[in-house]
Amino acid sequence: YLNISRDGFSTWPAGDVLSLNVHNSLDKPVSIHAHGLFMRNSSYYDGVGMVTECGIPPGSSYTYFIETREQAGTYIIHGHYAVEIADGLRAPFIILDKGKPAVNYDKELLLTLEDWGRQPEAEHLSHLQSLPSDKIPLDFKTGLVSGINGNYSAPFTVARSTRYRLRILNIGLDHPFKFRIPGHKMQVIEADGVNVEPLEVDGLNIAPGQRYSVLLKTFDSDSFNYIFNATMVADFTPVVKGLNPRYYIGAIEYRKDAPFKSMPLVSDNDLVWADEFDMVPLNKQKLLPVDRVIELEKRSKLMEYGLPLMGLGDTPHEPALVPTLLSALSMGDLASESAIYGPQSTVYVLDYQESIELVIRNPALRSHHMHIHSRVFQIVERGPLGNATAAGEPVIAVHRAGKYPMQRDTMMLPEFSYIKIRFKADRPGAVTPFQCHTGHAARGMLVVFLEAPRLLQKYQRVPQQLLDNCRKMNVKVSGNGAGNSGYNLTGLPPATYF
Repeated sequence: YLNISRDGFSTWPAGDVLSLNVHNSLDKPVSIHAHGLFMRNSSYYDGVGMVTECGIPPGSSYTYFIETREQAGTYIIHGHYAVEIADGLRAPFIILDKGKPAVNYDKELLLTLEDWGRQPEAEHLSHLQSLPSDKIPLDFKTGLVSGINGNYSAPFTVARSTRYRLRILNIGLDHPFKFRIPGHKMQVIEADGVNVEPLEVDGLNIAPGQRYSVLLKTFDSDSFNYIFNATMVADFTPVVKGLNPRYYIGAIEYRKDAPFKSMPLVSDNDLVWADEFDMVPLNKQKLLPVDRVIELEKRSKLMEYGLPLMGLGDTPHEPALVPTLLSALSMGDLASESAIYGPQSTVYVLDYQESIELVIRNPALRSHHMHIHSRVFQIVERGPLGNATAAGEPVIAVHRAGKYPMQRDTMMLPEFSYIKIRFKADRPGAVTPFQCHTGHAARGMLVVFLEAPRLLQKYQRVPQQLLDNCRKMNVKVSGNGAGNSGYNLTGLPPATYF
C-alpha cells in the first residue's frame, strides 16, 4: 500500500518533482496512476497496467517521477492495474500554487466522496461473473465522506467571516454524488486543475474522477451551525428507498454549542448546479479547429454468464501480450500502423499537432464518466442522442461552447446523449488512454491514442526498473501486440466483436 494519508496526500508545491516509490506487498500486480497529471515525454509513469507498463509484480517496486512544473490544483493518485481503486488504493493529491493563487482565500478545507463495496471488488466481480446474466443482483454500495461512512464523518469547523477554498473530490469507482450546503452559496474556481472565473452555484454534480474547488464565504454570525448534503446516486439501478439514492449529511460547525439552522426543502430543479457550459477558464483558450473527427460509441455485449463486456467501438479493450508503449517503442516504422497492436488494444494513431474532435455517443440507460489521461480536453457540445426522450421530454438540452470552451479531464456523458470534445495532439510520443472512469474500463470501455510514435521512439527511454518488472511477470518487452515481428499476431487471443 502507498504510505499516503487518506484525508489528503498532504500537499505538494508546484514546480517540484514528486518521487513516488511504490512497493507492492500484495499478492497480485498493481500500478499507480496520477489522475489529471500531464506526463510529458514520460508515458512510462502514467501507471496504466498493460498499456503504459506491465505493472508492479508482488514483492517488487517501481518509482514514479511526477513533474508538477506546469500544474497546480486538485488531483488524485489511485491504482490502475485492474480495479484496486475500488478497494481503497486512492487518495487526494493537492499541488499548491507556486505563486499567488488566482483567487484569494484565507484557509483550505478538503472533502472526499467515494463509494465503498461490502467485499473486495475482484471477489465481487468474480461472483457476478459466475451468475447467469439474467440473475445478476442489484448492487448498492455505501457512500464515504472523507473516508468515513457518510453520516458519521467529522464536522468541518469553520470561523466566522472567512473565505475558504473547499476542495471536493470524487475518488470513488462508480457512483456520482450531488453536493450542496443549504443556506450557503458556493463559487466554483477550479475544475480538474483548470482555474475558472468564479461561478456562483447552489450545488455540484461530481462524477468519479472529477474534482472541484469552490469558494465558501462563511457568515459573520456564529449563531447557527449548518448541514451539508452528499447524495450518492446509482443511475444504473432502480430507485429503492433507503438504498438508491443514498443520502448523507454532515456538519458545518461555526460554534460547537450552536443549534443547527433549519432550512426549507428545495427541489433540485429549483437550484443552480455547476455546469461546464457556464464555466469560463482563466486561460481563455479559444476553440480549437478540427483536423480529424473520431467517432466513438458505447457498446456492450451480454454474455451468457456474468456482466456484459463494454467498449467504445467495434471491440472492447482487452490487454495485449505486450504493453502498448513497449510495442510502439520497438516496432520502428510499423509503430504508426494501428493493426500491429491487435484489434483488442483499441489503438488510434494520431499525427503530431493534429487537432482531434471526439464525438462520443451513449445510447444506454446510464451515464458514463469519460476521462482522458495526461491532458485536458475542450468541452464543445452536449446534447440528446437522436430523438431520445424521457416522459415525453428531451433527456437533456443541447449545449454548445462559447468563444472560450471549458477544459477539464473528466466529463459526465449522460444517458441517451452525446458529447463532443477536442484536444490537440501536441505531446509527441504520448500514449493516452481515454476511458470510462468506472469499473467499465476494466470491462473494455477504453481506447488508446498514440501520438506520433516515431517521435516516441526518438525522445522516450523506458526505465530499466519497468522492464525488469515486466520480465518478472513473464511479459515480453518488445514486438507487436503478440510479441512477434511485423503483422504476425499469432498467439494473441482472438478479439471479441460487438
